[in-house]
Amino acid sequence: MNRSRHSGILLHFTSLPGPHGSGDLGPSAYHFVDWLVAGGQSLWQVLPIGGIGPGNSPYMSPSAFAGNELLIDLAQLVEQGWLEADALEPDPGFRDERVEFNQVIAFRMTRLRRAARRFRAAGREAERRRFEAFCRAEQGWLDDYALFMSLDARQRASGAADSTWQDWPPALARREHAALADATAELEEECASWKFWQWCFREQWLRLKAYANGRGVRIVGDMPIFVSPHSADVWAHPQLFDLEADGRLRVVAGVPPDYFSATGQHWGNPLYDWAAHAREGYRWWIGRMRNALMLFDLVRVDHFRGFEAYWEIPATADSAVEGAWRPGPGRALLSTLYAALGLQPTPHSAGRRIIAEDLGIITPADALRAAAGLPGMRVLQFAFDGDAGNAYLPHNFSHDTVVYTGTHDNDTTPGWWKALPDGAQDQVRRYFAVSGNCIHWDLIRAASASVARLAVFPMQDVLGLDSAARMNHPGSIEGVWGWRFHWGQVEGWHADHLAELSALYDRRPRAEAPTPESARGADILAPSH
Repeated sequence: MNRSRHSGILLHFTSLPGPHGSGDLGPSAYHFVDWLVAGGQSLWQVLPIGGIGPGNSPYMSPSAFAGNELLIDLAQLVEQGWLEADALEPDPGFRDERVEFNQVIAFRMTRLRRAARRFRAAGREAERRRFEAFCRAEQGWLDDYALFMSLDARQRASGAADSTWQDWPPALARREHAALADATAELEEECASWKFWQWCFREQWLRLKAYANGRGVRIVGDMPIFVSPHSADVWAHPQLFDLEADGRLRVVAGVPPDYFSATGQHWGNPLYDWAAHAREGYRWWIGRMRNALMLFDLVRVDHFRGFEAYWEIPATADSAVEGAWRPGPGRALLSTLYAALGLQPTPHSAGRRIIAEDLGIITPADALRAAAGLPGMRVLQFAFDGDAGNAYLPHNFSHDTVVYTGTHDNDTTPGWWKALPDGAQDQVRRYFAVSGNCIHWDLIRAASASVARLAVFPMQDVLGLDSAARMNHPGSIEGVWGWRFHWGQVEGWHADHLAELSALYDRRPRAEAPTPESARGADILAPSH
């Protein structure tokens, strides 16, 4: 059982401490890995690691393949001789408890540009060879991404800050060969900078991942099912999306009314033309999943329900209420992915590396998830509606489950508890036989004790923080994604207590060094029998 029961912490990189306005891939990330090990934790779950989009959302990235340049550790660029040491002096306006994104973007991008210029001018031969090898290996998405970001930067510099690629000169929007060739030549240095930053990100990411894996910590990534409308993906592959003839959105993604919103959620992402994907043998999806499995040990597929059916909303609609369900690709996509990536389409096998975010009302998507052998999710905050048959109550869990006290979309557990009606609070007290005076640890203990093979706790719950520390509020674009903690909030007993729970409920990391197979995360959800 020790090989199949694990627990860990949900914390995005931007929430880490650090001197440069937000967390990154630097010393605090390594220290956090060490803290996880001290706390008997073997999972670190993060949010999408691509660039941020409107509202600073990591779920609206300009690329489904690229990493977020803002997560690059500047200190490592100094060590490599690409930045001067005084570039590390922090802006005095940075806040320890909050990411001020506009300020952070200006500060970091200024320094990243300096590093790119110095690398072009004085990069060592061995570094240049590694960079060129990276560019060749990732050419399938990197060239389009670099040109997209360069064109976007030029457009914004001209004063069109709110424009999208559909507003670009028609020849560029339509990707006419001559226009692309001219733009590539004109923006050669800018494109080279974006490629350089992606190489820096990849090198730093893999270095951190190797450090974590070597200490028994696996990184759980988050892959949004949909992409941003203003992205290199939609611009480079318009035939794969449900668009109007001019490239603008015909319909958009969202969800009907649910727990989070009485009027549903109008996400605004473009929807896929699944017939077009099928004609191409789902090539784009194979590349995307292969990239994710290279970056992460396990991958949480956000809104897995959309593979069975998705909520289609007219692009002109003001809310999600006007939408309708449409059939998704279902088993055709999953079986193609399994075959291409060497995963076996049998229960308990593919689920060792992929987690299906299946929150919400039970639907045919649940049968698709089960047939694909993927573990689903259970959130304790959703459990207490007075119904003993509620699927989120621990006595209704199956083994192949990932349990959370809450997710990035939920309130913190102390905030949730404060807002919970008296009757629901009474059910919680009676169900767990607790007073509720330390509700965040009550739920962490309950998740740890459950039969779910994986248990994940937001860092806010470990620290016992109130609603002010909430990461996201679905439907809001102001005041979200910016929460940070600082090491002064973390006391020695936090790790000690987590380690005790891991020992009590058989979730301790394995003592032996990881094998090549386990280093890829492939056995982390292996059946106990």
